Amino acid sequence: MDNTRLFLFAALAFVAMLLWQQWQLDYGPQPEISNEIKDTSTAEQVADNDMPNIVDLPDQAVGLPVDTSSQLESTVATVPGRLIKVETDVVIALIDSKGGVIRSLKLKKYPISLDQPEQGLELIHSDPESIHIIQSGLRNRSNTAPTHHSVYQAAKSKYVLQDGEDRLIVPFLWEQDGIRVIKTYEFRRGDYLIDVKHRVENNTSQDWQGSQYRQIQRTRPLSKSRILITYTGAVYYNEEVKYEKVDFDDMEDSQLKLNFQGGWIAMLQHYFLSAWIPPQDGTNLAYSIANTSRQPATYTIGLRSANKLVSPGNSTEFTSQLFVGPKLVKRLEEIAPGLELTVDYGVLTFLSKPLYWLLSLYHGYVGNWGLAIILLTLTIKAVFYKLSETSYRSMAKMRKVGPRLKTLKERYGSDKKRMNQAMMELYKTEKINPMGGCLPILVQIPVFIALYWALLETVDLRQAPFIFWIKDLSVQDPFYVLPVIMGISMLIQQKLNPTPPDPIQAKVMMALPFVFTFFFAFFPSGLVLYWVINNILSIAQQWVITKRIDAGGS
Repeated sequence: MDNTRLFLFAALAFVAMLLWQQWQLDYGPQPEISNEIKDTSTAEQVADNDMPNIVDLPDQAVGLPVDTSSQLESTVATVPGRLIKVETDVVIALIDSKGGVIRSLKLKKYPISLDQPEQGLELIHSDPESIHIIQSGLRNRSNTAPTHHSVYQAAKSKYVLQDGEDRLIVPFLWEQDGIRVIKTYEFRRGDYLIDVKHRVENNTSQDWQGSQYRQIQRTRPLSKSRILITYTGAVYYNEEVKYEKVDFDDMEDSQLKLNFQGGWIAMLQHYFLSAWIPPQDGTNLAYSIANTSRQPATYTIGLRSANKLVSPGNSTEFTSQLFVGPKLVKRLEEIAPGLELTVDYGVLTFLSKPLYWLLSLYHGYVGNWGLAIILLTLTIKAVFYKLSETSYRSMAKMRKVGPRLKTLKERYGSDKKRMNQAMMELYKTEKINPMGGCLPILVQIPVFIALYWALLETVDLRQAPFIFWIKDLSVQDPFYVLPVIMGISMLIQQKLNPTPPDPIQAKVMMALPFVFTFFFAFFPSGLVLYWVINNILSIAQQWVITKRIDAGGS
């Protein structure tokens, strides 16, 4: 089989795999969605969708089960809190005074859509049917520790990062039975990394002992892409396991409980993530909680620290970092080991990462991601030029002897054994390796798939314009111009290839350009742009080599 056919069949199999995965997602068990609509119009108070809910608290650091006695009720407030607004140059957050829970966080530099440039994407949200919130708190045996159900006091209702300021500190105060806890969020200018601290002051005559927990809670996504499949769910990382996904079904099947040092936990979605990063020299328990008793069900990934002891009259601090924002590879690499793995390129990461690095390098020079994709395509084509040349030379020779192969088929009819012997003799005489076009293209297929994931995962392409009608390289071509050009280029390639001797195979090959045009009509235009440029370069190279062979060259 010549290399173009192999490439097309491999690519078609790849697309079929994506469609099969999506079919399983679409027709597998789906979470029930509540039809109840609640009023969320009040700006100063948080609508609490549930009664005080202690099932979303982790176990005690001493290994005791969650205490459901009346003692715990002293830290669980039945009154709603106030929403405290926090605004920096890159985010707008709403923090609930009940528990200091981040209930909303909008990314000012990442609009919902090109049609709504002033509306930042609300990555963290708390809606009746969709939840993605950030929780943290303290736990101890005597319940003299504020959980994310406890009510804090806030000095102001609004905090704004002023011009000339690089940091914005937002404090919350909780006091009970001589224990004073100050919970602070520290935001940075131009950054999505937030410092979170719990300062415990023991003003009693007895020792205080407790631990800190930090967790991310969300529901399943309300909708999924029909074509592009990206992971939405939890992940954790440590030096032993490195990188492990914990999807929503996993949480329902069994509860995660894993001790490790350092590391981090996160909730991922396409282009964005929320992650808790503890001190890397500390020991933590990673855990998960699936609450399917409520609708919609919530899924929690969390980290709980070891206990700290605070003697009377003394204090201690629990510290962590929280990242809520886009998957910016360079920034994630700076924050914590392995955090850049949340830009999930799959098993071909070792290829996708250098491709993305080169793409970013070109963008730094030309300032346009579409042009950067074209330059990257030219580079890949240059690297594989000799391999492609071998393939096209083999195809051109096969095309040249095509009429003779047709004559052999007419001569031997259904005698396949004699037909194969005659074909081998012809190939030997003409010095043709019938498999000469296969190996080079097999080498290129992993590169194509790696580039597919590199372009799919990079948030830089989100709402990035190219030229004229293409305003966003991360979505499909609105007028299907690129998919049509791609289909035409594939038809031209078919004309340059030798005609398959089998009529059925010939019909299948002629149908593939139309099939791929349909599939790619729904792919991001950045991916289609790569394929179009690659096809055009392939046609030019193949045409030159074919003309040379037809003229009697080699």
